[in-house]
Amino acid sequence: MNRPRGKPARVPRIALTGGIASGKTTVAKLFTALGAKLIDTDQIARDIVAPPSAVLERIVARFGPGILLNNGSLDRASLRRIVFADPQARRDLEAITHPAIREEVERQSRQLGGPYQLIAIPLLVETGNAEHYDRVLLVDASLEAQKRRLMLRDGIDAAAAGRMLAAQATREQRRAAANDVIDNEQDLRRLVTQVEHLHGAYRALRSSTGDI
Repeated sequence: MNRPRGKPARVPRIALTGGIASGKTTVAKLFTALGAKLIDTDQIARDIVAPPSAVLERIVARFGPGILLNNGSLDRASLRRIVFADPQARRDLEAITHPAIREEVERQSRQLGGPYQLIAIPLLVETGNAEHYDRVLLVDASLEAQKRRLMLRDGIDAAAAGRMLAAQATREQRRAAANDVIDNEQDLRRLVTQVEHLHGAYRALRSSTGDI
C-alpha cells in the first residue's frame, strides 16, 4: 500500500491473550526482549483502582466496603472470590472497569510507538474486542497444564482452580478467535523459537499496515 510522503506507517497492534496460567507473562517477556512494546491490561487494571480512584469508588458502591483492605486499597483476592462465584457480579465489575482500561490502553498506545505493540488482554475472547487489533496471538496450553500451574502459582486447591478456569472462555473458543497460536506445553527452547518467528512476522506488518 502506498502512503502519502512523510506519513509513517501505523504501528501494528497485536492482542496477546490466553487462559489463566497459560504462560502469557513469560511469552510477553520474550517478545519485549526482542524489542516489542508491551501494554499490560492487568497492570492497568491495578493502576486504575489505586486510591484515590473514581473507579475504586464505583466498585465499592457496587460491592460494599468489605472488598477494601485496612489501608483503603482494593482487596483483590476478596473481590476475585466474589466475581468468580457470581456471573452477574463479574459482569457488573467489567462494566465498571473495562471502559477505563480501554481508555488507558489507547493513551499508552499513542505514546509508545515501536515496531509493533503487544496488548496483553487475558479476557479478550470474553469481552469480544478482537476486531480492534491487527492480529490475535493466543498462548495455548491444555486445561490440565493450566490447572497445575494455577494451583502452584496461587496456592489453591483443585476445586478453586477449576472454578476459575470454568469462568473463562473455553480453549476451543480462544483458538477460534486467534490468528496466531503459541504452544506453551513444550520446553523453553521451543517457546523461544515460536516467539522469534512471530516477532519477524509482526515487524513485517509495520510496512504493510499503512493507514488501516
